[in-house]
Amino acid sequence: MESVLKDLNPILQMLLVMTVFSMLPFFFTCMTSFLRYTIVFSMLKQALGTQQVPPGIVLIGLSLILTIYTMSPVFSKMWEMGSVPYQKNGDIVAALTEGSKPLKEFMMKQTRQSDMTFFIQLSGAPKPKTPDDITIWQVAPAYIISELKTAFEIGFVIYVPFIVLDLIVANVLLALGMFMLSPTIISLPFKLLIFIAVDGWSMIVHGLATSFN
Repeated sequence: MESVLKDLNPILQMLLVMTVFSMLPFFFTCMTSFLRYTIVFSMLKQALGTQQVPPGIVLIGLSLILTIYTMSPVFSKMWEMGSVPYQKNGDIVAALTEGSKPLKEFMMKQTRQSDMTFFIQLSGAPKPKTPDDITIWQVAPAYIISELKTAFEIGFVIYVPFIVLDLIVANVLLALGMFMLSPTIISLPFKLLIFIAVDGWSMIVHGLATSFN
């Protein structure tokens, strides 16, 4: 496959590169740590029950900044490896191929073996003998599935204490006979108080940033 791409006309190579650049938003959101950050922060917002606070754009911005911090070593390595073949002979396809290897390595570290095996079998490709034989297109869907599971597991752990607090408040209101009062209205200040007391934002951000292998 790589030899076929290298033999492409330079104009076709440039079109291929433009196509890749047009898919950068997909690569960034689905093939980096951004995926885990956004899902966990969204579930945290729902667990708190604060409706529109913080705004979605703030959570996206926080996820973006944390992704840059998490992925900066990978991005630097991608640039270094991709620039070598391009500076030698100006081969854009070879630069993209070499530059994608650090990203593939990052994704493989976060991907469960069962998901990886499934998509390799689904592709119909021969069984790889080494990790280098696995293509990035086999790793990407397995990485996304693994990240979704990991993010939901973290979200579940975050949800549990808030649900327990909602149940306690609902039972207290029921015992007092205050049937018409919504438990969420009463539990929200307690949720915020507990979340602030344990420094929840720092705890979750630190935990997420260190959760990547």
